[in-house]
Amino acid sequence: MRKTLVFGASLKPHRYSNIAIQKLVANQVPTEAFGPRNGVVSGVQVTTNLDIIQDIDTISLYMNPERQKEYYNAIIALKPRRVIFNPGTENPEFYKLLQENGIEVDVACTLVLLGTGQY
Repeated sequence: MRKTLVFGASLKPHRYSNIAIQKLVANQVPTEAFGPRNGVVSGVQVTTNLDIIQDIDTISLYMNPERQKEYYNAIIALKPRRVIFNPGTENPEFYKLLQENGIEVDVACTLVLLGTGQY
């Protein structure tokens, strides 16, 4: 299975990005995580350094549209196959940039996709 990057990962157990990491690991999806603080969630190292991340198929985005702007180029440079915009992250401006770079845009919920076997 291809690797997923949880982008905007939180170390707080009640946050959806944290729960997504737990569910991805439970579903045996190779997972990496990028967030504002270094730490570990379900055995996955959360890093603050995008330079060490590579070979990503899917980015599951957990960052509001305003904060996304500073990461547009970095996300595009990772060359994922798709970016999942989870609830609250919807951003038509970014959709267009991603699609112009051949990256699939999926406005969905990672937790629902995993729970329904559509991931």
